[in-house]
Amino acid sequence: MTRAPNSPLPKQHLYGAAGLAVLVSLYLLVGVTGHVPWRGDDARHFGPIFEMLQGNGLLFPLIAGEPSTSFPPLYYWTGSVFALLFGWLLPPHDAARLATTLYTALAIFWIARASARLYGKHTRTPAALLTLGTLGLVLHAHETQPMIAVMSFVAMTLAGLSLIPTRPALGSLQAAAGSVLAFLAGGLPGVMLTLPLFLVVVIACPECRNPRASGGLILGLSLAVGAGALWPLVLHYQAPELLALWWRREWLEFGSDSLRRDEFSRLIELFGWFAWPLWPIALWSLWRARRQLMRISWLLPIASALLAGSWVIANGSLAQATMLPLIPPLALLAAAGIPTLRRGAANAFDWFAVMTFIVFALLVWIAWTAQAVSWPPGLARHVARVAPGFELKGSVSQALAGLGICVTWIVLMWRLPRSFNRGPASWAMGMTTLWCLAVVLLMPWFDYDRSYRPVATSLAIALAGERSDCVAMLELSPSQRASFHYFAGVRSERVSGNETVCSFLLVYDSRNPAALRPAQEWQQIWEYRRGGGKQLETFRLYRRD
Repeated sequence: MTRAPNSPLPKQHLYGAAGLAVLVSLYLLVGVTGHVPWRGDDARHFGPIFEMLQGNGLLFPLIAGEPSTSFPPLYYWTGSVFALLFGWLLPPHDAARLATTLYTALAIFWIARASARLYGKHTRTPAALLTLGTLGLVLHAHETQPMIAVMSFVAMTLAGLSLIPTRPALGSLQAAAGSVLAFLAGGLPGVMLTLPLFLVVVIACPECRNPRASGGLILGLSLAVGAGALWPLVLHYQAPELLALWWRREWLEFGSDSLRRDEFSRLIELFGWFAWPLWPIALWSLWRARRQLMRISWLLPIASALLAGSWVIANGSLAQATMLPLIPPLALLAAAGIPTLRRGAANAFDWFAVMTFIVFALLVWIAWTAQAVSWPPGLARHVARVAPGFELKGSVSQALAGLGICVTWIVLMWRLPRSFNRGPASWAMGMTTLWCLAVVLLMPWFDYDRSYRPVATSLAIALAGERSDCVAMLELSPSQRASFHYFAGVRSERVSGNETVCSFLLVYDSRNPAALRPAQEWQQIWEYRRGGGKQLETFRLYRRD
């Protein structure tokens, strides 16, 4: 019997559970180790872990001795445990980064479980594959990033609430655990992203309007609120001033600097590429289920996506990491739509994935040739300008490894059977291949260009012959302070009221090298310039004369 041209593709296994496990493992493990903390979130969030490894800030995160109110301690606790467990094998920063690997794996697991409970077991594999193939996830899944933990516990809460119609007690307990852990990982944003989902389900979901479901939800909500209060309560008795600081910062930051109207176009642009390819398939799913949107299978991910979007707008930040909580609900909606795609749409989805990653792979190769053989000349000059002094070593072995990765990807894609899972598999395999290729070909450049280790090493040498009681730092970011503490052992002291008792002052200029000049009593003894062009960064060390 022949199949109609517009009929859905048949259900076939791709490479089985073992193949999916290998794919997920490659995605998670390649590139998570083997490089020093990079500037930005990677170094910034390693700072509290390094303090904990030294016995400081175990209850409240610290960066170079100063309180950090960005996130509660759960992620940092996890990173510290990994650093202690694997410190004999890996450097502390590499071992601590395995916390991100754990939470990313948990997020994929809970998204797949929630999809199976909401839409059927046949959507479990596409949910995991689509999560792997999301463009915005890959970099954050390989850096020290607490928002990955928040994303993971949002997925856990969704998976728990998806059980409410059938097993309300178990589902409520699981959702309560997810909400408590989201709070310990993300603070008030974790509460905003999870607790309202309990109320949405109990009030608006027709399947949950019965005594067992309502009782289970109320029980879960009560447990979440009660257990979530434990950390603030302990902090109140141990360090009430830190609790007051954290509480004040949480409320001041929430809604005080919400997204301006002229920034919405940038938000839409960020969302468009960050959540690709989830959002087009999610919109298709919602269109097909437009008459059933009050059912829990649709209401739950819709509410979660709206909460995550509202938090991004209220937070006012267009940082990529703030978009991570959008991935679980969008992945669920997209997984529900994959089996319903017609043959033409499924083939187009698959074809676009292959073409996209071919283009991206070519761009990676061009970036590598600019370093290895100085071609194309314009890009080679740009590399030399932004990373002066960089020399690529082992280019032949890099090229052979990169060719092996590309050939393996082509063979695997060629052998993929026709199935409704082929499109998601193409995105997941393409993203994994692209990341592995970037790690093999571009990691030395990234490690050289995105690390503050050379600056910190030079600063340590400059201070080696000095009697430094303390070093005040002016205009340094948390990432830079954490890097100097880790690589040079230099703790920062804040400049208060334009005065400091320290004998040394470290000044950072990102734009004009002469913009910040201290009074005449300070004598410059060291300067370090990093990067070039618009990315020029200047560090200057002064000694009180």
